[in-house]
Parts: sequence; structure tokens; C-alpha cells
Amino acid sequence: MIPKVDRVLEWEAVRTLLNGHPRELVLKAVRLVLDRLRSGARAGGLSDAAFAEAAVCAEVARELRLLTQPSLKRVINGSGIVIHTNLGRSILPEAAREALNTIAFSYSNLEFNLDEGVRGSRYSHVEELLCELTGAEAGIVVNNNAAAVLLTLSAMAAGREAVVSRGELVEIGGSFRIPEVMKLSGVTLKEVGTTNRTHPKDYLGAVNENTAVFLKVHCSNFAVLGFTKEVTAEEMVELGKQAGVPVLADMGSGNLIDLSNRLPCPEPTVQDFVRAGVDVITFSGDKLLGGPQAGIIVGKKPFIEAMKKHQLLRALRMDKLTLASLEATLALYRDEMVALKEVPTLRMLTATLPELTARARKIAGRLRRRTPEAVSFRLSDGFSQAGGGTLPLLNLPTMLIEVAVEGLTPNDIEARLRGMEIPVIGRINKNAFLLDPRTLQDADLDDLAAALSALAA
Repeated sequence: MIPKVDRVLEWEAVRTLLNGHPRELVLKAVRLVLDRLRSGARAGGLSDAAFAEAAVCAEVARELRLLTQPSLKRVINGSGIVIHTNLGRSILPEAAREALNTIAFSYSNLEFNLDEGVRGSRYSHVEELLCELTGAEAGIVVNNNAAAVLLTLSAMAAGREAVVSRGELVEIGGSFRIPEVMKLSGVTLKEVGTTNRTHPKDYLGAVNENTAVFLKVHCSNFAVLGFTKEVTAEEMVELGKQAGVPVLADMGSGNLIDLSNRLPCPEPTVQDFVRAGVDVITFSGDKLLGGPQAGIIVGKKPFIEAMKKHQLLRALRMDKLTLASLEATLALYRDEMVALKEVPTLRMLTATLPELTARARKIAGRLRRRTPEAVSFRLSDGFSQAGGGTLPLLNLPTMLIEVAVEGLTPNDIEARLRGMEIPVIGRINKNAFLLDPRTLQDADLDDLAAALSALAA
């Protein structure tokens, strides 16, 4: 017989739970458990043991643990997708951890000019560094790149037209699209060219007295192949001079290092666009840059100064923790070799196949020693991806670890690992559950071994 709520609350094990948790939360756990028992009883799938005091108390304690655990939790990424949007994109470098520990738990000079003893600007903490690294005259940061595009268009072209190639009207994820962002900013979209080919004459042909900017959107999350033509940043700048309108470029991925000798897929740098003379450039902080979520804007000083005075900036501004971690990440780029070593995103993307093969063997050996015989491992060739709307054509050779567990299918393994207290995310391919050492962190391995051992329990 299903016990009543009041009776369950009187049981000793539940009274112990009440001593350490709010009554309403314990009450919620009890009701959820009893509701499940009631449904199970109706379906005829429960034995009498399920209704015993010890069993019910254990379920209440389990439910309470589920109710009190954080919704946002650490995840082990074995998918091989480096900039995994669903898993939080880039992992911050250790330098950012130190900065966060300092700034998060103390007061700071966020908006206080220590030299003059007056109110300062929060953006000053990264502007000089951004200018140093990119060669731009000025810079500002907001909470993500969509916000950066929104602010830039609102400040430079509200009530007027922005000319953009039809082939660059991208969707940037989560159904957010460049045309809608432009509309929200009060800018009229003027499409030119075709999906696969746009020429310089198309831009000039669209110019009228209401033209405010030429907009170039770097296609960082897709590729058009075959019979194609796009107008380069250098050509856009020359067209802007001829038409007397500024050029805005949304670069998306935010690459600050020339990776052409390390990755088989070319990706322009922010510095390339600055040197080309683009007036304003926007990009993300948590993609190739490998920092926190941020929308970074660099360019000519008059345009950036206008944005600093725009009313939208208050709504889009960054908090002190993001600024602290962004400053710490940017500082690593003062030395290219340091950035490649210390920024996890860059380190993972540029790891070579021999390095990954050695790492896969080491990890597999360590897991074999720490898991039951029912769990087995073998290595197989495969590919990793950049992810995060970055380098869409890039397939990075890797050495995968295939995991098999007696009595479980690959789908069973995937589902059960995903449901662990510390979830493990891998991938299934050709009827095998796979882990990619490219995205596995050294700090993950003990918890990964424990999760795999639990599968065989």
C-alpha cells in the first residue's frame, strides 16, 4: 500500500533529510516519489518491496539529490568537437582561472580610474590590449558577437541602408540570422549579387544617397564550393573609398594567429582585415580566440567612440568576470607560441596525429588498468572537428578510442554515460561508441574511468 505524505515525513530517514534541507524541498521530493509509486502500481509493474519504508526513503533521498544538484554542470567532452557550442564552446586557459579567482571574490577597479580617482570605463581594461594585438585604432567589447553586430549597425547605419552580398546572409545558430539582426538595428538590407557569385560592380551599383555601410560577413560556419566569387576585404575597402561609405566586416570566428602552417584549412586573421583597411571588424571571443563569450569590436577610432556613447551599449555590456577572463586570454597572445600552448582551443586544434595517437594509447592503457574486464578498448582512425561555426571544411585526423561493454549496445553506452553524475559525451559511428583524445582533458581521466567502471557494475 502506498504510504501517505504525512506518514513518510515522520520516518526517521526522512526526518534526517529535513534537518539538512528546506521542508518544502523535501516535501516536493516525497510527493514526486509517491507519484511514481502510484503510477507504477496502476501499471502493475512494482513489487511489494518498492513500498517498504527503506525503499521509499532511499528514493526520496535520491530524488532530493537530483533536486539540489546544479543544473549547469561540468561535462567530459570526448566528442572530438573542440569548440562545442552545446558544451560551452571554448575552455578557458589557466590564466583566466587565476584572473577570475582574484576578481570574483574581491572588489575591483571595474569602473574606477585609479590614477585620477574618478569614474573610469570598464572597456579600458581590454581596449589597449586589443589595439596592441590587432593593430586597430580602438576597440570595445559587448556580450556576444550578435550583440557586436547589432551595436555596430545601430551606431553606423540606423535608418539607412547596408549593402551586403546575398551569399553572406548567414544564420549564425539558434535561428538567429543576419537579416533579422539588421532589421532589429533599424537598418534596411540591400542585397546584391547571387548566392554563389558577387562582384565589385554589384556593390557600386547598389549605392544611393541612403547607403550607410558596405557589410562583409565572413562565412565561418559554412562553405560555398564550385563556381563561386566573393569580393575580398581589400576590394571592399577600395569600393568603400570610391563610394564614400565605411566598410564593416563580421568575422565571426575571431582568429588572431596565422594558422596556415598548422591547419590545412585557411582562416583569415583579424589583423588581415585591419591591414586591409576595414573600418570596423566584429568577432567572437569564445571561438578561435579561445576565451569567454564576448562580442569584440575593433576599428577606426571615430566609429568606436560613437558606439561607446550609444544607448544600446548599456544593455549589451559585459560583466567584470567576462572582462577579467578575456583580458587574461588576450594577454597570452602577446607571444604566439605561448598562446598556442596555453589556450586550450588552439592547443587542441593544432595537436598532430602522432601526438594524438600516443595520447590515445596512453589513455586507453590507463583506462584498461582502472576498469573491469567487461569494458574493452581499441584504437581506430578518425577525424575531429573545430565546431562552433568555425572552419566548416576542416577535418582533423585523430586516433579514436572505441569503447565496448559486455551486454551493452553503443547506444546503451552513450545514454548511460550521458546520464552520469559527471556526464561523458562521446559519439557513435559505424556501430561503435567513440571517445576522441583531442578533447579529453587530463583532469577528466579519473572521472572517465569511474564512469566506465559504473557501466559494468
